[in-house]
Amino acid sequence: MAVSQNIVFMLFLIFAGAAVLSTVALFTRQSLLVAYMLLGIIFGPWCLGLVQNAENIAEVGDIGIIFLLFLLGLHLHPQNLFSMLKKVSWIALVSSLAFGLFGFVVMLGFHYSLNEAFVVALAMMFSSTIIGLKLLPTTVLHHQHTGELMISVLLMQDIIAIIVLLALEAASGTSITLAAVSFKLLACPTLILVAYLFQRFVLIKLLERFDRVQEFIFLISIGWCLGMAEFAHLMGLSGEIGAFIGGVAIAAHPISLYIAESLKPLRDFFLIMFFFSIGAGFDFSYLPAVIVPALILAVITLVLKPVVFRWLLGQVEESKTVSWEVGVRLGQGSEFSLLVVYLAS
Repeated sequence: MAVSQNIVFMLFLIFAGAAVLSTVALFTRQSLLVAYMLLGIIFGPWCLGLVQNAENIAEVGDIGIIFLLFLLGLHLHPQNLFSMLKKVSWIALVSSLAFGLFGFVVMLGFHYSLNEAFVVALAMMFSSTIIGLKLLPTTVLHHQHTGELMISVLLMQDIIAIIVLLALEAASGTSITLAAVSFKLLACPTLILVAYLFQRFVLIKLLERFDRVQEFIFLISIGWCLGMAEFAHLMGLSGEIGAFIGGVAIAAHPISLYIAESLKPLRDFFLIMFFFSIGAGFDFSYLPAVIVPALILAVITLVLKPVVFRWLLGQVEESKTVSWEVGVRLGQGSEFSLLVVYLAS
């Protein structure tokens, strides 16, 4: 009984506290993700101490990242994005390399190791898909060129991020035998092939057969997402990569839009716990050592990112107004950055 009460109390702390801080964040026009991490700091061991061990919450919160990448894959329809991606692919690549270089140089300037500087460089490369999309009104997102341009840049960055995550997965193994390398190289193509065959001959047929039963669609979508995540884990990849491939596999089907909408509340539930666990896990004893480089990196993210994006978009003959608006909306860090640091640790 005590364990059950502890679970209920923990959920009460997280979600009641998140509701309060989210209200404050909305009034002050701040990101809700910041509110969740701040809540973890307040309730964590370095403040009130109501949450002494955030590891269990972090394990549950990791499911939120799996759902995040699954939903991202559901929106990645290659045929509809090729023309825009061709236009912005070099912008996303150059900007990612530029911000990565900024982060790398800053960390080396403060005498961090090459590995630490490299991880920070990877974390600096991307902007947040979640925050970026939330900054766009629905009318802009669906009807205006600004929204299309911004989404294309974010999607191209997400593709780069997926490649980075795959590279980190490949580099994380301790074995360097030919068999181990071959297995890593074949794991992703095998995962893609299995996902394609299963969705074509089994999953889509089931979805079309029982598409009127909303509960079935909800259950089979969760099963597909977590099943692909577990299969990827068995293949030596991360569950997040498997979930992403699972989402892409059914992105071309019209029902993917309904699945994405129905799973958003579930994704948000677990993401709240994920970002709470990050805040609760902060170790402020390191603050004096990292505060200066952290502030410099924050300035680069908030100030230089909009300027760089404005200049790059201007090179493809976008107007100054559109270039600046897109640049400002992309001037933040990414949830992928947290995942990169998590996988590299």
